[in-house]
Amino acid sequence: MSKTKVLISGASVAGPALAHFLHRGGCEVTVVERAPEPRDSGYAVDFRGEALDVLADLGILEEVRAHETAMRDTLLLDETGAEVGRLPATAFAGELEVPKRELTRILHARTANDIDYRFGDAVTVLAQDDSGVSVEFDSGRSDRFDLVFGADGLYSGIRRLAFGPHADAVHHLGLSGAGFTTDNFLGLDHRGILQRANGTAVYLFSAADPARLTVSLTFATPSADLDRRDRADQEEALRSAFAEHGWEAPRLLRAMADADDFYFASTCQVHLPTWSRGRVALLGDAAYCAAPTSGAGTSQALIGARTLSRELLTPNTTHTTAFTTYESTLRPYITENQITGRTATLAFGGTTA
Repeated sequence: MSKTKVLISGASVAGPALAHFLHRGGCEVTVVERAPEPRDSGYAVDFRGEALDVLADLGILEEVRAHETAMRDTLLLDETGAEVGRLPATAFAGELEVPKRELTRILHARTANDIDYRFGDAVTVLAQDDSGVSVEFDSGRSDRFDLVFGADGLYSGIRRLAFGPHADAVHHLGLSGAGFTTDNFLGLDHRGILQRANGTAVYLFSAADPARLTVSLTFATPSADLDRRDRADQEEALRSAFAEHGWEAPRLLRAMADADDFYFASTCQVHLPTWSRGRVALLGDAAYCAAPTSGAGTSQALIGARTLSRELLTPNTTHTTAFTTYESTLRPYITENQITGRTATLAFGGTTA
């Protein structure tokens, strides 16, 4: 009997995890990723509950744990910069937190010898029929697969091709912001600071590199349109939003202009009535992003990958049945996380609860 031939789009967390489990179950797996190589970006990701069991099942828990950020509490400051409270480490760091680049590297190393990774490419055409999916790639390649999975993030290309426009699935939560690093001028040591004022929020922390300060500046926005603007427009919007913030905001805005790791993103969720269409299914942020404010994105990616693979590898099941059970099993957990994500936006200046 021939192996089930599978294509996964996305090589961050959900994609490699699903690739490992399906390969272990006897599938022939290809992973396509638009980036030219494994991504060496992102700040910190955390794991909660069942996600730790998935790391153990992947055989990487102890290696991941070796990179723990060991974050302590987060100080809450008022508009003047005076301390008014503290949040425990678990509020932001979960049960285990590591730099995102380390998780990506470990997952790729765990799967590289078994999986056909195609970096620097992307899916451009999907055509399904009763027996499979014909796929065309940006590189000019074409191939045919039994199943295709989108694990390619909030603005998933697979979701757009198989399910429809991003606007039908991506819902803005009234919050946008920028992230970058700068000198640790506050001397933070495995500790965070959250300071809110006038509909804006500053979140700062230092962990893996004691000389660097990770900065997050968030503010209320009516839409995610700034995501599609250039950096100059994004910086101008931030300077306008934080003009009256006070405290260390002026210094942080000056540091923003010089940052070579600046990124801008809006806080969004993905809502879909179903996570599969025929032989194409979604997982991770592509299917059910709960927003960074939920603290559950990485856990959802890992748990979703294992849940989906278990259903697909159940003896004498069809992909249709597997997709249905995957969704019915996971959706209550996702719904709870999305409620948390919406509520938590308020703490950072968002407008949607």
